[in-house]
Amino acid sequence: MFDRIRARREHRASQRVMDELLKFAYQEPPVPNYPEADRASSPLAPAVPVVEDFLPPDLRLPTREEIAGMMMRWDTPLVIGGEIRECPQCGAYRNWVLLSVRDQVWLRCRAGHETLEPALDTAWYNRASGPMDRWHPTLEDGLKHLGH
Repeated sequence: MFDRIRARREHRASQRVMDELLKFAYQEPPVPNYPEADRASSPLAPAVPVVEDFLPPDLRLPTREEIAGMMMRWDTPLVIGGEIRECPQCGAYRNWVLLSVRDQVWLRCRAGHETLEPALDTAWYNRASGPMDRWHPTLEDGLKHLGH
């Protein structure tokens, strides 16, 4: 019998604590009323002046939205859905350059034939490729760097 009385008291005490917490949870924080002279030193004022960007423009790399596309080498046979992809023009099945352009993935064989691969998308390309380590102004420069 004493256990039930003790349990009821503990429950009521915890209920009071929860009610007090809920009162504070739904209140809006008070807005400090600083005089105009102290407004610059208020805790809400930014302590450091706002700077647009950290790096100067000549040191910044373009973002993925600013570049026309990305490319990577794929030397092994490309297997998609259990089938090995091959070039429809020349029959090559390895030494690809994968091009990611506007949410599409294109396959380029060693002979220079380009084929759209509808089974691959940008998400697959991002998972399969590593971080961008170089930027090339033209497609030819990028292909030369990749050995094609």
